[in-house]
Parts: sequence; structure tokens; C-alpha cells
Amino acid sequence: MEFGMFHEFQRRPGQTEADAFTESFQLVDAAETAGLDVMWLAELHTAPERSVLAAPLTIASAIAMRTKRMKIGIAVQVLPLCHPLRIAEEAATVDHISHGRLIFGIGRSGFPRTYQAYGISYAESRERFAEVTEILKRAWTQETFSFHGQFYNFDNVCLVPKPYQAPYPELRVAVNSPDTFQQTGEQGMPIFVATRLGDLNELVPNLRVYREAWAAAGHPGNGKVYLRVPVYVAETERQAREEPQESVMHFFKYLGERIEASAALEGARAIENRAERGARLMSIDYEEVMRSKIVVGTPAMVADRLAALREELGLSGILAELNCGMRIPHGQVENSLRMMCEQVIPRFR
Repeated sequence: MEFGMFHEFQRRPGQTEADAFTESFQLVDAAETAGLDVMWLAELHTAPERSVLAAPLTIASAIAMRTKRMKIGIAVQVLPLCHPLRIAEEAATVDHISHGRLIFGIGRSGFPRTYQAYGISYAESRERFAEVTEILKRAWTQETFSFHGQFYNFDNVCLVPKPYQAPYPELRVAVNSPDTFQQTGEQGMPIFVATRLGDLNELVPNLRVYREAWAAAGHPGNGKVYLRVPVYVAETERQAREEPQESVMHFFKYLGERIEASAALEGARAIENRAERGARLMSIDYEEVMRSKIVVGTPAMVADRLAALREELGLSGILAELNCGMRIPHGQVENSLRMMCEQVIPRFR
């Protein structure tokens, strides 16, 4: 099973932006040394209280130059906010700089506020996502290509450089709503799933839809699924429970407020139950969070829990979110990362 760290380049309270970059790159270096498989980079905009990671491919290029072994993943590039030619060029460039270590995760994001900042309608996000995805594939695989769609039109364009990997870096798609599980299964693409909006139990029926659609479309195999989940590893069960508690609970309150506020924004779909989900996150207690949204414990406890999730969900990999809430001290995050690499991951090799 593939093990990665989901990295937001958090800006903890009281930090400067420069401090946030320094600490975040220290975690990258520690992960490379400890033997982690993949460093996964988020894409976050207009959230100075949370993160400095607005340009994931730029950060990916920097990571490629300071590492030799570890893969670099984007989780995820928000395609509707991108110009397709520019993002195709930049991703292919990172693929060369890293000598083929790029995994290109793609998605739409669930927050209309970011689209407002970019002046793009969230109501168009699905259609824009589909167009940009198709353009990327054509640009990477055809010497010259043309495309005529609702938002973009190109004639006889030659993209340079082509990706280092043939035909292009692996694409993985972030999915949340039930219809996207169906659609992505039909397309035969690996997926990211997460526990932020729902819980682990909700994933079971959705993954059944994904895999049934995968099989019905005639794709080989069973469809690869990668779970992004907050993880915290400590020497004792008490430490693992208590040390991340304040940070984790801050995060779910913060997330609930943002989701509830987004319910009334243009393009947000009523069927997503945003207001209801936001209110639930703001009132959730820590016991429920530990049961249904996070994985915490000693190395043995975490390994057992991840093994059970692998069996239940048919997982191909984990994106461990080691500082959910941005408030866990840097030294504790480094220790959690080290223990995961040294004592948890070997159980799966």
C-alpha cells in the first residue's frame, strides 16, 4: 500500500509566511529521509490564517530539486481555476525536473468562495473541469492538437515540453458527491476520497457505486482508491488522543463554518446539504471525530486501524494529514511522521 503525507504548508498562529515555508520544507526533508512514498500538496487560496500553499506546482518543483526518491503528488490541482495550456506546460515541466516522480491529482474543490475570488462561476465548475481534463490529455499526447468547447478553443497548438512519463503523469481524481463516483468509475480513473465532509461509513456505498461503474465500463482491475485522512501517531494512547485534540476540533469547527457559509453562494447545489453538513461539523464532539473521521494512536493501533480500512474500503494508499487544524506543534508533527514511517509503514511492506 502506498503511504503519503497530505501537506497544506500550514501557517500556524503567530507564524510569518516565511516561517510557514521554512517549517513546511523541513517536513518535506524529514519525509524524504524517513522513506515516505509520496508528498501530497494541497491547493489553497485566500486563506492567510491557514496556508501559504497557493501554487502547488511551484512548490512541487522546489521539492523535486531537494529530493531524489520520494514522489510528489498534487492533491489536488483545481482545474476549473486554471488555464489549460499553462497548467499542462507547468505540470510537464515538473515531471521533467523530478525525472518522472509527479502524480497529478485533479479536482474541482468544494468551496465556491475561491471561484468568486478568481471571477469564475462555481456553477460552471463541472463543465470547466471536463474541458480542462480533455485538453490536458490532448496537449500531452498529440504533437499538435485542436479543441473547440464551451470555454476554450485551440487550433493546431504544439505543447512543449511533453511529459517525462509516457503518456503523461498518473491522473487521480478527487470525488465527493455520489454522481461523481459513478462518472469517475465509468471513466476508469483512480480516485481520492476523504472524511472531512462525511464519515468513513459513508464511503462504503459510494465506493460500491464507483466499482460497479468501473466494472460495467469494462475497465480491468477493481479501481484504485486513495484515502485522505487525519493521522496522528504518538508513543502512548493518551498522547495520541490528547495532543491533537485542540487542533482537530478547531479544524472541524472552522471547516463547518466555511461549508455552512458556502451553502448560499452561487453555484452551490442544494443536494449537497451544505448547510446541514456545516452545522453538524460545528457541533461534532471529539469522540465521534475519533470514531468516524481520524486515525490516532500508538504505532500498533494506527497500523491496525489502517489495515482494517484497507480491507473494508479496498484501499491502494493513504494520504495522512498529520497536522489537521494547523495547531499541532512542529516538533510533534515531525515525531508523528517519523513514527509512521519507522513503525507503521513497515507493517504494510
